Amino acid sequence: MITSDICPICGNDTVIKEVTEIIKGGGNTATVSVQAEVCCHCGERLYLPETIRKFEQIKYQLEHQETETFKVIGKSFQVV
Repeated sequence: MITSDICPICGNDTVIKEVTEIIKGGGNTATVSVQAEVCCHCGERLYLPETIRKFEQIKYQLEHQETETFKVIGKSFQVV
């Protein structure tokens, strides 16, 4: 579990929360809900190393169109 309890940015207290992170790769976007330690003052998010590895794996999958295990929730469009 995340254990610092003090924000490395501003020095205030942190709490563990469920957060949603947006990950982009290769023109694709995914959202993932994870636990993070969040600063009560500045909002800085602190993630465990395994959570960061999960983000990196998702980004790789997005970049290489390996999204068959992802749930489609909509479409994105670019207006020119």
